[in-house]
Amino acid sequence: MCAAEPVDYKDTLNLPKTDFPMRAGLPKREPEWLARWERIDVYNRLRDKAADAKGTDAARTPFTLHDGPPYANGHLHIGHALNKTIKDIIVRSHQMMGRDARYIPGWDCHGLPIEWKIEEQYRKKGKNKDAVDIVEFRKECRDFAAGWVDIQRDEFKRLGITGTWDKPYLTMDFRAERIIAEEFQKFLMNGTLYQGSKPVMWSPIEQTALAEAEVEYHDKESFTIWVKFKVQGAEGDLDGANVVIWTTTPWTIPSNKAVVYGNDVAYGLYEVTDTPEECWAAKGDRFLLADKMAADVLGRARLEEGQWKRLRDVPTSELEGLSLQHPLAGAEGGEGEWDDLRDFRHGDFVSDEEGTGFVHCAPSHGMEEYELYRDLGMLEQVITYNVMDDGSFRADLPFFGGHYILSRKGGEGTANKAVIDKLVEVGGLLARGKIKHSYPHSWRSKAPVIYRNTPQWFAAIDKKMSVGSDEFTIRDRALQEIDKVHWTPKSGRNRLHSMIEARPDWVLSRQRAWGVPLTCFTKKGALPTDPDYLLRNEAVNARVLEAFEAEGADAWYKPGAKERFLGSDVDPEAYDQVFDILDVWFDSGSTHAFVLRDREDGTEDGIADVYMEGTDQHRGWFHSSLLQSVGTRGHAPYRNVVTHGFTLDEKGMKMSKSIGNTIVPEEIVKQYGADILRLWVAQTDYTADQRIGQEILKGTADSYRRLRNTMRFMLGSLSDFSEADRVAHGDMPELERWVLHRLTELDATVRDGYAKFDFQGVFQAVFTFATTDLSAFYFDIRKDALYCDGDTARRRAARTVLDILFHRLTTWLAPILVFTMEEVWLERFPGEDSSVHLVDIPETPAEWADAALAAKWARVRSARRVVTAALEVQRRDKVIGASLEAAPVVHVDDAEVLDALRSVPFDDIAITSDVALTDDPAPAEAFRLPEVEGVGVVFERADGEKCQRCWKILPDVGNHDHDGVCKRCDEALDA
Repeated sequence: MCAAEPVDYKDTLNLPKTDFPMRAGLPKREPEWLARWERIDVYNRLRDKAADAKGTDAARTPFTLHDGPPYANGHLHIGHALNKTIKDIIVRSHQMMGRDARYIPGWDCHGLPIEWKIEEQYRKKGKNKDAVDIVEFRKECRDFAAGWVDIQRDEFKRLGITGTWDKPYLTMDFRAERIIAEEFQKFLMNGTLYQGSKPVMWSPIEQTALAEAEVEYHDKESFTIWVKFKVQGAEGDLDGANVVIWTTTPWTIPSNKAVVYGNDVAYGLYEVTDTPEECWAAKGDRFLLADKMAADVLGRARLEEGQWKRLRDVPTSELEGLSLQHPLAGAEGGEGEWDDLRDFRHGDFVSDEEGTGFVHCAPSHGMEEYELYRDLGMLEQVITYNVMDDGSFRADLPFFGGHYILSRKGGEGTANKAVIDKLVEVGGLLARGKIKHSYPHSWRSKAPVIYRNTPQWFAAIDKKMSVGSDEFTIRDRALQEIDKVHWTPKSGRNRLHSMIEARPDWVLSRQRAWGVPLTCFTKKGALPTDPDYLLRNEAVNARVLEAFEAEGADAWYKPGAKERFLGSDVDPEAYDQVFDILDVWFDSGSTHAFVLRDREDGTEDGIADVYMEGTDQHRGWFHSSLLQSVGTRGHAPYRNVVTHGFTLDEKGMKMSKSIGNTIVPEEIVKQYGADILRLWVAQTDYTADQRIGQEILKGTADSYRRLRNTMRFMLGSLSDFSEADRVAHGDMPELERWVLHRLTELDATVRDGYAKFDFQGVFQAVFTFATTDLSAFYFDIRKDALYCDGDTARRRAARTVLDILFHRLTTWLAPILVFTMEEVWLERFPGEDSSVHLVDIPETPAEWADAALAAKWARVRSARRVVTAALEVQRRDKVIGASLEAAPVVHVDDAEVLDALRSVPFDDIAITSDVALTDDPAPAEAFRLPEVEGVGVVFERADGEKCQRCWKILPDVGNHDHDGVCKRCDEALDA
């Protein structure tokens, strides 16, 4: 045949056809899909679908993730985005696995942060909060919260979060306020509610008690002092000796009522033999100190070794019964405030690990000291009320009246210095200094907090109570319930268990205005310990609830409220109305009552399938929800608790506006699109702390592009696929059946991963499959058949597998890449009512599993790797330009491997024009891979001419009807 100009056969190839763009343009296009989902009402259509299937074989089991309410007072931060995206992936994945997955978003709307904002606005206007009618003030708080709910709702929706956005739950809704009050009344009626006076964490800046969950710890520099308490009335050398205490809170010294020693601590009596200048100890002074700490304490007093001596052991039996003199006793102008002798006894909490081996006791400002004297029945003798709501000393306290522990802006006040100066003046100080330590701060005002004894309302967690005929204590039942819950990660169980095990009674009250009030009344003239101190009246309770349902909790504050609620059956003059509000953690802890039990889209048993929040919620929402539910129902409100860590910058540092390393979700969405942010969530181990930054996001975007290319290839190859092209599993070539086997493995991995909330595991498995098994192997091999074959069984089988892959990959990834998988789906299945989010993950037939075939193809792939690597060397050395120029000789030692290679079209699999397989020993120059034993490859060039259509080099090219093509292409051109 005479040589002729090459014919351009490009138009005869089955090249991919798709309008699916390489560049996603997510920031611009995602809002269009959001609008579409709202227009076709995807979320409610899924609910209707489930309702229609009730009572049929297609019935769907409900699945409810109960939303921990974010606070309605600011734009979203990256932690919000992480949190809501994890929740959304959980909900969507369970929906697509056949459940009726419900998500009711909610907001925490009461409490100090919102009240604080309104007060700030007042201060700027020179307005006094106390001069404003409380109902009007509460309305301003309500309006403020409502405005932020609307803003945050739009920001959450922009992230692709699905749910009942048109009907969320708000703790400030009238119905919610009614149910919160009803839940409180259950504590009132079951006898666990009581009023007590004990030390609680108190914010002087915000002038309210705080829960542990409202406190965060930061480094703080504090004064530290060593103070002398003189022994009074002892016999022998102990009389007149000084017991030394150490404290980092000098302001508590005026409230000291005792000193405590430890029975297991070794004590000694030490005497000063000489003193340097500027020392507050004098020659002959004797000090009682723990032996382990003595040298350190005396060194702090500027005494050097040789200037003091140890006189003898002091067994604790000698300490028993001694009394001590307060260092301010007898001080001129003290008006006898500190002249009474101080108690001296042992306590289990004293050690010799720090300080002096003795603990100064101000039971009004320390929980251990309070509990010690409570158990002794001596609280009345030791409780003081020296510190006011604003953190100042009471005005009539000698020497210190009016001094503030903190300044009005939260910095150091004058109280500590005043106390230290007075101790120096009266000779009560041995040493002083400063220490930097971790100290509790309010997470709202960021100011330090103090322990302060105040009258508060508590739920007793160790008091026997009943729910129906079931009797238990809240603590015991909560600990039992923790072990019935599945925890992700498992460490969450231990964390919450240890907290519940050690926690004190639950402080329910706050001294603020914006919230649900403690709807109770106290009897005038009665003591909190009296049985009839609290009014327990079902008719009164019912009237309160009826008013709250109609008017909200504002009804409690309206003129005549007491008379209205007490009615004709209770004398209003005999009772006082309580005006404290409930801790907001009680509000959020009660949400199961008005979301899970009170709504049509709630749960039948009032228990959520999942609670999912950050790890800080072990002391917050997980904690309060458990206590509240156990206290009112006797069981936990959740079956699963999933916990995520905190979000850090790329260097692992906590994000801070002052450092300038914060990343705002809105900025990521504008630059990359929400799907990239969602993909970052799926790629990270959210159970630990996660890092995010521009470099990490670039890597995430690269992974996204690779996945997008995989989907684009499938779309292009399926452009005209129809059911007539479908090939049954049994009629497929081995390579296609191997792909379907891999699908059975991956389907199990995906379902198990989603069920266990392991999105990282799901994504890694799918991504590896898509990029390694598909793009780098299956697609690479089958491009030739897809592009160049005519209507062959091989091409139909390949396209059948691509169709199956399409449905699996889009639904597997739809919970994560909600926008992109919708785009991919609509490219194939356009239509106003079409959406990937309306379908389930397809079931995978068990008959596709073929372990023997998988084992065989594992050997084939290993041999292929050796061939591919050998040809890459030839390409690198510019011997060949493409693998189709090669016809390698493959030497195989193992007979089973050789049989496997001979049973498949290994030249197609290796993407060469020909291949020779032999069991001859590989020559020394053969290429080998250390990790694949027994396979050697010798490079040979392919014989023949290059086919102008498929580019294979074959001997028969040019011997057919169509110029310059091989037999396969000639037949395709005739088809």
